[in-house]
Amino acid sequence: MNISSIVVQVKPENYDMVKAELEASGVCEYHFGEKEKGKMIVTVEGQGVEEEIKKLVHIQTTKGVLAADMMQTYQEELDDAIKELNAADAVPEVLADENIDIRDIKYNGDLKKKDFMGGV
Repeated sequence: MNISSIVVQVKPENYDMVKAELEASGVCEYHFGEKEKGKMIVTVEGQGVEEEIKKLVHIQTTKGVLAADMMQTYQEELDDAIKELNAADAVPEVLADENIDIRDIKYNGDLKKKDFMGGV
């Protein structure tokens, strides 16, 4: 699950109309804003980045919206990837193996997924 906050900019005279449209759309959740400045904060949720982007585009193309930009995002899949990286060994085994001649190592951009003894 991904959650992102979006700042939406509108003309102050269109604020109530855009707010009502966004609340009725089911695409996002309105949290707060400043009518006199024409700014509001909404959040979108999605199963992945693609779904969130579709919702952002919907907001951006809503009548009366001047601009809508993601400000902060939480991505569960990114969180899982960070946990996996933190749990992994900092130094791949091949670099700690004293029996491997450095000249036999073929680096192809990823030490964890390559055959180090003569192949890719």
